Amino acid sequence: MSDIKNLLFDLGGVIMDIDRMRCIRSFERLGMRNAADYLGDYGQKGPFEALEAGAIEPDEFRCRIKSIIGTDTPVTDGQIDRAFNAFLTGIPLRRLQALRSLRSSYGIYLLSNTNSVMWHSRIASAFRAEGLEMGDYFDGTVTSFEAKALKPSADIFRYAERKLGIVPAQTVFLDDSEANVEAARSLGFAGLHVAPGREFTDILKEAGL
Repeated sequence: MSDIKNLLFDLGGVIMDIDRMRCIRSFERLGMRNAADYLGDYGQKGPFEALEAGAIEPDEFRCRIKSIIGTDTPVTDGQIDRAFNAFLTGIPLRRLQALRSLRSSYGIYLLSNTNSVMWHSRIASAFRAEGLEMGDYFDGTVTSFEAKALKPSADIFRYAERKLGIVPAQTVFLDDSEANVEAARSLGFAGLHVAPGREFTDILKEAGL
């Protein structure tokens, strides 16, 4: 790890805490009977996946969700957005502080499978907890909806290399999905798995970073 210059972070499950069941229950309250079929811990399906992959825009996503719920239960765009954002529970201040501290020694970057609904609302607000903005924590960010590719696809990692100007051999990728970590390693990145209940700060220290 002596040649490492960059840390590339996943968001949900690494920096931001998530609660899949809270999101599922929120959609169920709106009348979506099969919400669990669409919402996974490490990946989504149907319109949720399409939104994350940048294949559809938020307006089309909301229309598709309304269609799944059915006309017998009218819901608003705001209700759909709030139910979706229930997946995210927040960022502990200690992690925000750790990112700022690490930035003095490494390039700090974000690579996240996420969507434009969450990105411009719940995620953006979570990074303002210290009165700062996302740019105060990261030297650059890549989202799946922007890259139009999802982890663990090689396409999103190659996109990150180009956009962020990072060299895989000089970069540690941290993710809560073992499949994503293995994909990064196969492309030349160093990879660290952030298992449930673990803190990325402890894992970095164990790796000598």
